[in-house]
Amino acid sequence: MTNTAIDNTPKQKLLIVEDEGEMCLLINLLLDGKGMEIEHVPTITEAVEYFQQQPPAIVLLDNRLPDGFGLDFISYLKEKYPATKIIMISGMDAAAKDIALENGADLFLEKPFNKSTLCQSIMELLN
Repeated sequence: MTNTAIDNTPKQKLLIVEDEGEMCLLINLLLDGKGMEIEHVPTITEAVEYFQQQPPAIVLLDNRLPDGFGLDFISYLKEKYPATKIIMISGMDAAAKDIALENGADLFLEKPFNKSTLCQSIMELLN
């Protein structure tokens, strides 16, 4: 009889708060095989509901969403879920970087970003 090691380590949860389906698909493809459980919601309202069920380890947060601005949502997340790491992603608002970091975002990625930058940023925050 042989002993087989089984990896029972729970996967880190990553939530993408982004209303553009193509961007979510791209992020999913870039992170495929990285050992994370990836979920997606398109609005701040749905993100609040998701967090109430089980907060993720990390959130990729777009700024311009149908029901508000990610910049405004950062302080809520930091107050209610301080353990969750926040990566703000934005392509339209390069000036939002300073505000995002001041509001509590852990990192800011300007769209477009590449696989290496995204993966490195996530791994840095999770370790």
